[in-house]
Amino acid sequence: MSKHFTALADLSVPTIMALLDRAHFFFHQTTSHLPRVLEHKVIANVFFEPSTRTRISFEMAAKRLGAEVINFDLSNSSVKKGESLYDTLRTLEAIGSDALVLRHADDRIFETLGPKLKTPLVNAGAGKHEHPSQGLLDLFTLQREFKRLEGLHIAILGDIRHSRVAGSMMLVAQRLGIKVSLCAADEFLPVQLPGNCSKQTLDHVLPDVDAVMCLRNQFERHEGLDMDNAAFHRDWGLTSARAARMKPSAIIMHPAPVNRGIEISDELVEAPASRIFQQMENGVFVRMSILEWILKRDSL
Repeated sequence: MSKHFTALADLSVPTIMALLDRAHFFFHQTTSHLPRVLEHKVIANVFFEPSTRTRISFEMAAKRLGAEVINFDLSNSSVKKGESLYDTLRTLEAIGSDALVLRHADDRIFETLGPKLKTPLVNAGAGKHEHPSQGLLDLFTLQREFKRLEGLHIAILGDIRHSRVAGSMMLVAQRLGIKVSLCAADEFLPVQLPGNCSKQTLDHVLPDVDAVMCLRNQFERHEGLDMDNAAFHRDWGLTSARAARMKPSAIIMHPAPVNRGIEISDELVEAPASRIFQQMENGVFVRMSILEWILKRDSL
């Protein structure tokens, strides 16, 4: 049976920690000393939604471990002729891809297709529910900063309901002993809150948290919701005045792309407390760990 990477909820805590440990190993190697463990492997990036960081990060991760990469071009594919997603993936499987890195708008696409494919699937973002590699790199970022995960307190603010990044983080945080405060208007909160999550006002919780995770407003998923960007920034955004109330050791995170001046003030994106671009760097090491794990059956 294929080893897929589709949801953090499917992984045991020891496996999650082992993936993080392996990412730390890769982080501490120079490029010339990285093990070429995926030499002669071919990774297909199959993105049905736009992506900069995730797609290029997976490509960089694959190449640093010695693999070749095929970037599927949706605009010039047979999908335009009516070919189904399943047939497209089976085609990539049939011509020799060793792993398929897939992003798609369908919330349940991996539940549907995973059992049908022999080639390992990697979830690079599915619908509104899961973005497991982002969740893992966020944990890695917290580990790099605080040397631990258990006992940390993070605030997530912004469009939480429509964010697959928040979906992955909320589920895994509960299992790792991370406390989560959700700071958003009711229309941007999940319908049901996980057990470790509570609704808080950002101004109330800011002095207590170790990290603030800002989220992009998912305008493409709002389905007619009318939003005043200036009012959102005033009421729920991370402003400079709010950031000044954070603990000196606290950090600012964001999965990007960033809507500057909406969920976060422009000047905070590269402020000393920001780890936003470090998260992007961390994504390569985490995705190296993921690709090695799914393709080397004796790993972890």
